[in-house]
Amino acid sequence: MSKYLSKINAGSVYIIAEVGVNHNGTLERALQCVDQAAICGADAVKFQTFDSKKLVTRHAQKAAYQAENTGISGSQLEMLQKLELSHSEFINIKNYCDKKGIDFLSTPFDEESAQFLDSIEVNAFKVSSGDLNNTPFLQQLNQYGRPIILSTGMSDMNEIRESMKIFTKSNVSLLHCTSDYPAPLEDVNLLAMKAMADEFGRITGYSDHTDGIEVAVAAVAMGAKIIEKHFTLDRSLPGPDHQASLEPSEFATMIEAIRRVEKVLGNGIKRCMPSEESTKAVARKSLVAGRSLQAGDTLQEKDIHIKRPGTGIEPKFYTEFIGKQLTRDIVEDQLLSWEDLR
Repeated sequence: MSKYLSKINAGSVYIIAEVGVNHNGTLERALQCVDQAAICGADAVKFQTFDSKKLVTRHAQKAAYQAENTGISGSQLEMLQKLELSHSEFINIKNYCDKKGIDFLSTPFDEESAQFLDSIEVNAFKVSSGDLNNTPFLQQLNQYGRPIILSTGMSDMNEIRESMKIFTKSNVSLLHCTSDYPAPLEDVNLLAMKAMADEFGRITGYSDHTDGIEVAVAAVAMGAKIIEKHFTLDRSLPGPDHQASLEPSEFATMIEAIRRVEKVLGNGIKRCMPSEESTKAVARKSLVAGRSLQAGDTLQEKDIHIKRPGTGIEPKFYTEFIGKQLTRDIVEDQLLSWEDLR
């Protein structure tokens, strides 16, 4: 079983630090990101593996957020070429992740990249929202039989259904996502995550592109088993994704909040918790003598009061005491017991 599936099956939310291209094309910065993600407590650090010339045409324009963050000049191809890492650099990153005890993940954007990631035993293929309808590519990924984490931004349920039919060999987890940077709160639609979980019965999570950490934490409260969030060493660095990312201190705060939410979710079985027992004893009520009585007296309604503490007979047995004779003398406010009845 994949490491990430093992962690989720153990009951822990799987938290992915999405470095993506925030290494700005340098191995040194990529390794620094691994260091910081591990220190924060992330379960995995994720990159993007691609050949720019296979990913975009030379005429493809930058997305609006990319142009805003990197400048309008230059094509998407020119931008991405500066952000590529070589296969040998990815091998270094994978080995460094193993050394640091953090899972290595990456999103392949072409067949050669997928083959390479499979050869270095990537823990799972993360599939970009942009490839959700890329049937030939999804068919290739399915052949490897590796776990798939599929982002679903920009899609509707019919498109997701079509994609899910392809994966006959891979264990697929689904991430709800709103593909804008930052994503407007009114477009987040977290209930769609629950709808996917209900329909497909798969591990479901949330890839968060909103500002801050609140939405990611809310997603966990709603049942997300995977959280992915963009991660950067410094939001002021040049590049397309830094401004929509969390810095290490913020990421650590998010993880702490998620782990706290995990604790409060519980198992759904309603019961008196161990921490409540002492409060229960003083806050609940019991049947007590409303006045001093003697052995042989027949109990009437006026003789029985209901007061704290809750260490005696529960009030639900009130009617069973009415009309019964006492076996002993009792004083006002004394807890009644079954042994008092004849």
